[in-house]
Amino acid sequence: MLANATALAYGLTILQSRTETSFALIAALWFAGLCAAAQFAKVGVIFPELLKLYPNAGAAAGFLVSLLSFLGMILGLVAGMLVSRFGYRRLMLVSLLLGSAISAFQALLPSSFQLMLASRLIEGASHLVIVVAAPTLIAKVSSDRHRAAALTLWGTFFGVAFALVAWFGLPLVKAYGPASLFLVHALSMLMIAAVLFVVLPHDKSPDPNSVAFTLNDIIKRHFQTYGSAFISAPALGWLFYTLSFVSLLTLLPAFVAEEQRAIVIGAMPIASIASSLTFGVFLLRYFSSVQVIIIGFAASALCSALLWLAPGSFATCIALFACLGLVQGASFSAVPELNPNADTRAYANGAMAQMGNLGNLSGTPMLLSLLNTMGFNGLILFAIACYGGGIAVHVVMAERRKRSLVP
Repeated sequence: MLANATALAYGLTILQSRTETSFALIAALWFAGLCAAAQFAKVGVIFPELLKLYPNAGAAAGFLVSLLSFLGMILGLVAGMLVSRFGYRRLMLVSLLLGSAISAFQALLPSSFQLMLASRLIEGASHLVIVVAAPTLIAKVSSDRHRAAALTLWGTFFGVAFALVAWFGLPLVKAYGPASLFLVHALSMLMIAAVLFVVLPHDKSPDPNSVAFTLNDIIKRHFQTYGSAFISAPALGWLFYTLSFVSLLTLLPAFVAEEQRAIVIGAMPIASIASSLTFGVFLLRYFSSVQVIIIGFAASALCSALLWLAPGSFATCIALFACLGLVQGASFSAVPELNPNADTRAYANGAMAQMGNLGNLSGTPMLLSLLNTMGFNGLILFAIACYGGGIAVHVVMAERRKRSLVP
């Protein structure tokens, strides 16, 4: 994000080549990402406790988690248009304050289930803007040398947030009840909003003509974005990643020996984060982001085949998620690598949010259906199809980019 008059020039040069990296600002933006991911984790991790608060909700209780994804699935690209028009700083701060206010309201534990659901729907707008604006900003304030590593770090925000909420949030809820977790989350978002208010440079004045918001313009922007092999490639590959990640994390442990199940549940996302920050960063020094994504998908498909030969293998489950970690970090670093300016990066991150939410919403029901009809074979075929699809999308998009003159 840019600063007053001088920051406009700064913002223009930052889009090209940077020699310095704002590590403190990257850390602050990553913490904002943790708060955004915790909007999922604070409900998902303590879901059984929330069911006790709304015993008559029935199957609709699942919407307490999934409604947060709804706006992202529908409006992911619109969020990219919004931050491009009105500025990253403005919308980041508004979204963090909105998220804090919603968590504070949820800490009141409203007796009406419909009110709690409404708060989750509104909270989805806060989540969406943060996950679009923050990685775009991280790319802007990173030097060419550090950008891939910084965006790989960003890619860990979801797994880290779930781990932190599980490690610290569950004991907190056990001692003080669900309201305590919502309140801590509200204070965390308020705190990082205050930090970013100080450290984020100011946006340039919004240009009302920069991005139009008629229905025709929004539809046109979707066609332009998904028609571009530069802007859409990270998002289309990300769809295949998210289709499998949450669904396998949820359903694969059931096939692991019961005495190892709890360890596997915690170790799989940690393996993904660890490989992303170590081997993933190492590979990005020598290969393009798209090449690392393809390597990650191919290795994941191989692990899936090995898992078919040895169902429930502890080591293979961990290896599978370690390979997915390569896709995780490289997908975010592919956005600035393929897109040279902030606007196209915002659209690319908006498309990633859109495809990611679509994958999160549909992956688990699809895999459940295959498990019910084909058993464990269905799980393996689902995983291999996802990773083969991810490879195919990136190969096709790479061929299209070779024939295109304009990114």
